[in-house]
Amino acid sequence: MEIWPAIDLIAGRCVRLQQGDYERETVFSDNPAAMARSFQDLGAKYLHLVDLDGAKAGKPCNTEVIREIVSAVDMQCEVGGGVRDEAAIETLLDVGLTRVVLGTAALKQADWFRQMCEKYPNKLALGIDAKDGWVATEGWLEVSQTNAVEMAKQFANVPLAAIIYTDIATDGMLQGPNVAAMAEMQQAVDVPVVASGGVTTVDDVTALSEAGLAAAIIGRALYEDTITLPAALAAAQ
Repeated sequence: MEIWPAIDLIAGRCVRLQQGDYERETVFSDNPAAMARSFQDLGAKYLHLVDLDGAKAGKPCNTEVIREIVSAVDMQCEVGGGVRDEAAIETLLDVGLTRVVLGTAALKQADWFRQMCEKYPNKLALGIDAKDGWVATEGWLEVSQTNAVEMAKQFANVPLAAIIYTDIATDGMLQGPNVAAMAEMQQAVDVPVVASGGVTTVDDVTALSEAGLAAAIIGRALYEDTITLPAALAAAQ
């Protein structure tokens, strides 16, 4: 199982939110590129970036910082947050990202998202953020009437790079991931599912790996030392 350390960006700084709430923000670093290098030095091969300003604004806002991060490391990097049109996809891929994550646009413009996946095969990941199994959009500010697994199945025949599945209830809370929901999603689709939200301990990593998940994103737990990156990487093996 792959381990993707997370760097969430607001105003060019590395932050973490609790349950996606912009009022519950903790700043961990003013130098995200240095943070990325530290993850690489500890053995990480993958890096998950979130443009939180972009998620709110509906367009990428931290592109230059993302460019600095990608240039600073030799890792596979992905980014999500505010990617709602082809211009944003092109801009971010040109920065050197391995793949770009789309959520709100995929839900609200499914046919367009399919076209983009065909045009950029295995470069786009479907970001599904769910609360109690229902898809949330607009930077988690809205909860839709769309079931998360059913949404994923809509794109069964599309050349997706992955599905990034985030459980909002557990995100940033350091209380463990929703393993059952993650496993249900992985079993429902043929593409790699990346588990996001609540990964806190080595046991959490082991549980997700044993449940068959392709990858796990770890954020706050790394910053607050409830798990170390080497320990997470070892457990993932």
